[in-house]
Amino acid sequence: MQNKTRIIKNLNNLWKRSQFPSQHPIQISTIDKLIIFLICIVISIISSYEILLVQNLEGSDFLTWGINFSEVLFTCGFLILVSRKENPNINSRQILLIISLLLVVQMIKNIFGSGFSPLSIIIPPALIISQGMGTITALAWVSIASLSWPDSLTNINSNLLLITLICASVVSVLGGRIRSRAQLLQLSIFVPIGALISQWLLIGNEEYSFVDNQEIFTSNGKIFSDSLLLAIIMLITILFIPIFESIFGLLTKARLLELADKEKPLIRRLSIEAPGTFEHTLLICGLAEEATRMIGGDIDLIKTGSLYHDVGKLHAPNWFIENQDGGVNPHDEIDDPLKSAEVLQAHVDEGLKFARKNRLPKPIANFIPEHQGTLKMGYFLNKAEEKKLNFNESDFRYKGPIPQSKETAILMLADGCEAALRAMDINASDSEALVTISKIVNSRETDGQLSDSNLSKGEIFLIKKSFLNVWKRIRHRRIQYPTTKNNTFS
Repeated sequence: MQNKTRIIKNLNNLWKRSQFPSQHPIQISTIDKLIIFLICIVISIISSYEILLVQNLEGSDFLTWGINFSEVLFTCGFLILVSRKENPNINSRQILLIISLLLVVQMIKNIFGSGFSPLSIIIPPALIISQGMGTITALAWVSIASLSWPDSLTNINSNLLLITLICASVVSVLGGRIRSRAQLLQLSIFVPIGALISQWLLIGNEEYSFVDNQEIFTSNGKIFSDSLLLAIIMLITILFIPIFESIFGLLTKARLLELADKEKPLIRRLSIEAPGTFEHTLLICGLAEEATRMIGGDIDLIKTGSLYHDVGKLHAPNWFIENQDGGVNPHDEIDDPLKSAEVLQAHVDEGLKFARKNRLPKPIANFIPEHQGTLKMGYFLNKAEEKKLNFNESDFRYKGPIPQSKETAILMLADGCEAALRAMDINASDSEALVTISKIVNSRETDGQLSDSNLSKGEIFLIKKSFLNVWKRIRHRRIQYPTTKNNTFS
């Protein structure tokens, strides 16, 4: 009986893993781990050293210090764990940013104590973190940064800490969703106003009046000055966000939308020098965007990544069939499958060079090699077999890596399905289109291309259905208008 129960549990666990595979975080070097650990130690010391400043230290004081030190160190580790769980692709620079912001906050607390408003200390970093690393990480950071204060709550009004926590949580939630710089500016206005109203209702100030005393505009720690200072610091933070994006590799939604502008030089070049590739890119973008929306993925990321995934074809546009206007195919002229395979691999290698030259963020550059993964170059592999050449199968496989995220995996599937769906007869049934889609998707899955993508079985099913929905929209018929001399029909 126990054996049967164990077997059932094992099968259940296997089923769960197959439905919701876990994505392993990227590796961090030993040196980076050491630096991060040392910063966490410094934060713990800064947060707890005041306990040891009392006269006539006793054993209980050392015990209290040890407990406080351990708590802060544990919370730092918890924050890093949360950030890596929310975003497995987070790198060491971004973790250093999170921990460094916490260090700065703890230093400001000790230097200024209760003389500096918690609003101005906690909220601006929360905006940076939510924009670049996600809402959950920002909320965890806010919670940890709000825990330890050097002065007792008698020096800092508990209602003020509550208002700070609420405002910072609002910024964390909205900051992760904001998609433009204009919305950030609105946030920097409305949050201080909300903080001002909340302080006026919950705290009040009998010593100062808005009408009779202008000291309220400059007095640190007072209602109006706290909100005014918060607004100024938030505006300065917004100005510095692009610098943080560049230094720490943050990819905000506003940055993604800027990169997706079709007037960007690299995209504009693609539309002019490789128009067939550009049209192919737009069609893939439609498929990938719908599939990503269906599974709740990052739509802005895949929309931008799709636009740049084939920029490497700019190095030799006429070597790709979609850019040929019916002339001689260069592959037919060289008549060498191995060299043709090198040309195909070159569009990935050259694409990465374009990405570096144009300083594309790494998550966008990842779409260039991962959308091909280690797929076979089937056409030229068959040509090599027909010619009975001496070769290894690896000569006709892309170098990879295979997709490391859901978004790059969706793009790979969309890339494979786009041409097949476009080539289908307009009178083909939905079931025939679904069979074609399933055949392509299943072949990628069988070949191991999706094993690192974190796509579940249910999500793969939804992706197939979304591709079918897009195909049904683009296969519409057009009325055959009669031709006249004036051509007045439209």
